[in-house]
Amino acid sequence: MKQGQKLWTREELILAINLYCKLPFGKMHKSNPLVNELAELIVRTPSSIAFKLGNFASFDPTLKARGIKGASNASKLDKEIWDEFYDNWDESLLKSEKLFAQKKNTTIEKINKIDFENLPIDGKEKERIIKARVNQSLFRNIVLATYNHQCCITGIKQENLLIASHIIPWSIDSKNRLNPMNGLCLNALHDKAFDSGLISINPENYQITISSKLKQKKIFSDAIESIFLAFENKQIHLPDKFLPAQEYLDYHIKNVFVK
Repeated sequence: MKQGQKLWTREELILAINLYCKLPFGKMHKSNPLVNELAELIVRTPSSIAFKLGNFASFDPTLKARGIKGASNASKLDKEIWDEFYDNWDESLLKSEKLFAQKKNTTIEKINKIDFENLPIDGKEKERIIKARVNQSLFRNIVLATYNHQCCITGIKQENLLIASHIIPWSIDSKNRLNPMNGLCLNALHDKAFDSGLISINPENYQITISSKLKQKKIFSDAIESIFLAFENKQIHLPDKFLPAQEYLDYHIKNVFVK
């Protein structure tokens, strides 16, 4: 360690990996306003934050597969924090988000812009709905950042048309609701088709598979051709980090997809 530098604390690293999850890989630089915000919160330089994000990138298997090494000299504690998140996304992300809220003297609900209108009076039910909305907001922010805010099938970048879609449905796998590798960024129409099993993604080559239901002559139209059939066997736009897990895609194509 250079003279004058201070060791990163566990709390600081948790906040840094929280930011890593929320930023597209190409925006993890010192001039990013979110990098500067975290630097101010934990009294570090934007350059040190950017370098630490690079340390975490060195552990990301998606980046490794693409030959991107990330920053060097990651610490043992860096790897420990990364493994904690990688092994338990739901619990770790929520804890990191609460810690970030505390540092900003606010709440996790306000950070995620949760709408408190039309909530039930009952305390437990109200708490359950608020938690679900926080989870959905956090998952959306991370998945959209992972796919650089564009639909992985069509490339659409209109954010209000984009959905953070779960590969294994939210209701089925309660342990991977926030896992970014259980997510795809899809436009609203393709999200509906994916959830309905009308389209899927081959887990071996990430190519788009189209259900025979969309190929029936009785429903064929130019719209079906251009919106769905034109993408058949084409590879999705792969994310820079958090590649969709093959085991989740395998589940979808075997259990949800309508051949």
